[in-house]
This record gives sequence, C-alpha cells and structure tokens, in this order.
Amino acid sequence: MVAPAWAQNTPEKEAKPALAAETTFAPALPSGATPDTAPDISQSAPKNDPLDIKVVASQFVDAPISGDARTVVRYGGRVDGYVRINGSAIGASSKLTLNLRPELRWGEDSNGANGLIPGNTALFRGEGRGQVDLSASLEYKWDSGALLELGKLNILDVTKVTPLKASNGHIGFQNLGISLPPTGIAPNTVTGAFLTVPTKKVIYRLWVFDVDSQYQRSGLEDPFDNGVAFLASATRIANLGGEPGYYTFALVGSSRDDFARDLLPSALFPPPQPVGTFGDESGELAVQLSGYQFIKQYPEAKGKGWGVIARFQATMGDPSFLDYSGYFGIAGNPRFRPQDRFGLAYFHYSLTNELVDDIAFRLELEEEQGVEAFYTYQIDDWLGVTANLQVVDSTIAARSAGVLAGLRLTTQF
Repeated sequence: MVAPAWAQNTPEKEAKPALAAETTFAPALPSGATPDTAPDISQSAPKNDPLDIKVVASQFVDAPISGDARTVVRYGGRVDGYVRINGSAIGASSKLTLNLRPELRWGEDSNGANGLIPGNTALFRGEGRGQVDLSASLEYKWDSGALLELGKLNILDVTKVTPLKASNGHIGFQNLGISLPPTGIAPNTVTGAFLTVPTKKVIYRLWVFDVDSQYQRSGLEDPFDNGVAFLASATRIANLGGEPGYYTFALVGSSRDDFARDLLPSALFPPPQPVGTFGDESGELAVQLSGYQFIKQYPEAKGKGWGVIARFQATMGDPSFLDYSGYFGIAGNPRFRPQDRFGLAYFHYSLTNELVDDIAFRLELEEEQGVEAFYTYQIDDWLGVTANLQVVDSTIAARSAGVLAGLRLTTQF
C-alpha cells in the first residue's frame, strides 16, 4: 500500500502488517497516498498485548540555502502517539483492537519555500487546518491473517511499513513526493473500511472511503457528501537473484463530480465555469505501479540491506489535478553501520494540462521535479539524527531551482 517501511529500525517496533502505498504564494499540495507496498519483512508480527502505548517525536531545523526563497532558519516539531487497546483488556476477543492516534505539530517549516510539493511531510497540513488531530479505528484480524479496519486512518501509519523506503515524516525521506506520494484523488487522512488479505505470494487490498480529507474531522459530520473513493491493489512478493522484492498494481478512483477542493491549494483554483473548463468532468481513476527490490541483504544483520525503490502513477486527468507522477531511487542500510539508514531518490510530478491552461493567465506552471538525499545516524534504539538535502525545480515556472538543507532529531519511547 502506500506505505513506506518505516525504517528497518522503526519507531513502532510492533508495526501492524503493511496494507502492502503552504506557502503564501502557492500552498503545497496535500498528500493523496494509497497502499502500494508490502509488509516490512524485517519486523515481527504485532503482539496482542492488552495495552501498548508508543510515542514518536521529531524536531526539525531547516533553511533554503539556494534559490528564490529567503535563507531563513525554521524550527518546528511533531509528536505522534500510538495507542493499541486489545479486546482482551476488557474481556472481549483478542482478535479485536482499538487504535488511537493523537498528533501534534508546532513551530515553522519551509514547506512551499522552493517547490509546490511539501518538503517536510511531518509538518505539512492543509490550508486553514490546525495543528492537532486524532484518528481512531477498530480492527479485526482473522486467524488467516486477513485484517479489516474501520474508522479514521492516517495513511502515514501505512507507509511506515513499506520495505526499503520506510518513510513517514519521522524517518526516511522527508519530501511528500517520496514519503507519501500525492495521488490528487485521496487525502492522507481518510474514514472508511480497509481490508487486507495476505496469501503466500500476493497481498490483496480493498479500501472504500470518503473522498474528503478527514483531518480534524470525526468522519461523521457529512459522510460521503462529495462522493466515495476506492482503492484496489495486489502486491506480488517475488524473489530476484535470491533477494526479496515487492511489486504492486493498484487502481484508485472516486465518484467525485468536482476537483478535490480540499486537496488543491486555493492559489491553483481555476476560474469558475464557463470561463474555466477544469473540474467539469465526473469520476476519477488512476493506475499505480510500484516496486521495492532488495539488491543486497546482510546475513550478519537480519532484515537489513539496500535496494531500489520506484513508483509510477497515471490518471485520466480532469477532475484529478495530477495526470502523472512518480519517483525512483535507492534506500536502505549501510553495511558498515546497519543500524543507520540512507536514501537518494528523484521525483517528478505533472499537473493536468487542462488545469494548467485554465490558470495560465495568472500563473505559469510546469512540471515539478527534484532530488532528495538523507542519512540517519542512529545513536541508540530510541534516538537518531538525520541530515537531509533537497534540490527542487518548482512547478511555478517563475521560480528558479532551490536547495533546502535540514536536520531532524527523532526520539521514540
């Protein structure tokens, strides 16, 4: 699913099986991630402890060091709580689990300083949204391993278990284009039903959810008022050259009859019809292909290694504001310090031509592309520091390519 594998050294060591996928001028695109990966093979299955509580916190310091943005150092942070209450805690079936996920952001960030896609996934939030949110869901797991989850889900909790990529804002890649790729269809906080059915060689997923972002919402205010969205995917677990790989084909779509107004920055809203033509179609559909292939695993460090990561998405266009997008790169653990992590990836995003044409009279847009590199020095199991560098050629044609440098300190309890 869309899920990065958090790190082979994840803050949440009992991660559930993978469901495997702002700037004043032009706010960054929100994420629309979807399940496109397989389980992180380096982690054990979740425990059925009656109560499990974990906290992950990251602090960020970053600054644009080249390009049109002012060289201003920004400081911000984020804390996420992960509470799992097993049914056995109240005398119910141990197959039932209640998940609670509070989150808090603070401070400033450089999102939107260089590119339209947020450069800091952890600190990004949609326009006009606050800094606190709570997700809650109830899951049921059959003996076969099949899992059904109902409620409000933050997709970052899915992406943390993607093999190799393992990125969710706290760890791994920071740019949203890699850590939680936007689809232009699905928001990154959704309410609905999420089914995962694993078999020996293939992991199947079917999601049905509200098309609107559920950030700072319960999901019960006006459910499915603007349409229903779905995701259907199959992840094939392969073995190439003696090393495991995970390859996914996915379809994601919706019944929306207007563009995603809660996902697209207001600066990119087209003029109303009949002057503008974008957003006059109904229904969305995107095809996603992704692969995460180990090139080398280290026998002396179980589950550690490095490999290739890649993803591609294409949509029908209107009313989806992204027509195609993707990334490719390498990620994993260095052999000389397998507890550390590194990554280097290129990403590319293209806005739908009809939208670009509609707003050309006030803002010239082009394709956005960039490169991100990071290295995490894991000081201890509970503490790591990451150096991050991003070079972004913005979708806003008037901007020159910019460079963003930053540091991240992550703690887990």
